[in-house]
This record gives sequence, C-alpha cells and structure tokens, in this order.
Amino acid sequence: MTVSRRQFLMISGLTVGGVVVYGSLPAALWLYQNNKLDDEQTDPAAYQAGKYQWAMIVDIEKCIGCRRCLSACEQENHVPHEPELYRTWLERYEIAADGSLQAELITKTDLGFEPDNDSLNGFFVPKLCQQCANPPCVSVCPLNATFRTDDGVILMDQERCIGCKYCVVACPYGARFLNPETLVVDKCTFCYHRITQGLPPACVQACPRGARSFGNLLEPEDPVRQRLLDESLQVIRPSLGTKPRVYYTGLREGVR
Repeated sequence: MTVSRRQFLMISGLTVGGVVVYGSLPAALWLYQNNKLDDEQTDPAAYQAGKYQWAMIVDIEKCIGCRRCLSACEQENHVPHEPELYRTWLERYEIAADGSLQAELITKTDLGFEPDNDSLNGFFVPKLCQQCANPPCVSVCPLNATFRTDDGVILMDQERCIGCKYCVVACPYGARFLNPETLVVDKCTFCYHRITQGLPPACVQACPRGARSFGNLLEPEDPVRQRLLDESLQVIRPSLGTKPRVYYTGLREGVR
C-alpha cells in the first residue's frame, strides 16, 4: 500500500485550505507515522475508532511472573533492551506476617528479591499504561504530542514530542519513559497497530496463563464487558480520579 502523508492528512480531515490543522491524530495517521501501514491488510478508512472502547482485565491470581509479557512487548514494540525501560512491567509483592507489603520491580533480567522466611505468601502484579479516561499526561503536554483517541487509547505523536518529560512526571503510574534511542517519550499503546487489525496486544497473546484479557466495552457480548458488569473489579489508585481502563482482580490494598 502506497499512501503519502498528504493523502493521510486529507483522509483524516486535518487539512483546511492546504493548511494542516494539528490536534489529536486519528488512528490512520498515527499508524502511518509509526510505520504500521506496510501490508495490504491495513486500510486507513476501514477501522472506525468510534465503535470501540478498549479495556484490559488483569487477573493477579493467574500471573506466575514468567515475564513472557515483557519479552513479547519488547520484541513487538522495539523497546530498548535495558532493564529499566519497559512499556509493561511486573512487580512482585510479599505479604509479611504483620500484613504489610514489600514490593520490588521485576526487570527483564532480574526476578527481584529472594523470598523472606517471615513472609506468608506473595503475588505478582503486571502493570502498564492505565489508558485513563481522565489522563493527566494529556493535559500537561505543551504540544499536544500525547492524546486520547476516540476508542480510548492514549497515544504519542513522536513527531511532535520534544522530550520535555512533563507527561512522564504527570503520570501517577510511572508508565512513561524517555526513549534514549529516539529521544522522545514512549509508553504502552495497547499495541494499537495490532488491535486496529483485530489482533490482541502482544502481552495478552503471550501470557501462558491467560492473566490478561482484552476487549471492547461497546460490544454487549464481549467477555471483558461482561466481567466488568458481573464482577467486582478494581483499579489502581482510584482516588486519583484518572478513571483507568485497566482493571484488576485480586488487587490488594497497598498496591500502588
């Protein structure tokens, strides 16, 4: 498929009298800018973002800390292979005898602390961008380089980002980082280039235990929507009012 940038701007309704009007990018233009329109399966007019509201459910009880999600994300999204750079990550928690939680980051190369003999049990918490409906990262960006799509995904326009890191500081979930190779901010996109073609995010597909579920909240029969209606799911730090679209089961108080 050969489509020029100007053609995409015209398809997207971003040109007025030959002048580009720059606001939030539509799905097709974002995919074009991020080199995701290389095969014939992708049609810039085929995906209708307004028909979707994407969300993820993470079942903490099912996560075994195998880190396959980390590897799949790194390979799929070309995340630099450095321990502290990630779009999705794992945290390992141990419950002490007094009920307190001890937490440590599990990196791509390190499984974290050794089990404490005084601890009762432990669990893993997969984390990623929470794809907030009320995202603080969007409001602080001076160039509108980070934005929320019609289908509820927070994306980065890497052509506009100047690496000021305002959004990195504003994110209360620590889900953003400055990519040392591109010098712009990077983050989880729910594998937007995959979900717009009917494929699940790489982390969801890679999990051997099915700890991550992904679906469309606007589809009445979608299992994720049904679980949201039928189960008592939790979000991380609900008091912030960010309205995350990543929900958890088995989320203990104290996980931040």
